Amino acid sequence: MSLRRWAGAVRWYLRELTGEAEYDRYCERHRRHHPQAPVPTRREYDTLRTRHREEHPQGRCC
Repeated sequence: MSLRRWAGAVRWYLRELTGEAEYDRYCERHRRHHPQAPVPTRREYDTLRTRHREEHPQGRCC
């Protein structure tokens, strides 16, 4: 595996791990479904996500 491919794989993994890729996917989906509405900032997105998780708790095994 070349150094460039290895670095790309590490970057992808870190973005998935930190949630950065999730925000990017959200922005793409938001632009597609609500083209006239402004895209929330990362901070606004985190607030919305936290509020949603608190209002809609999922069952956990532990």
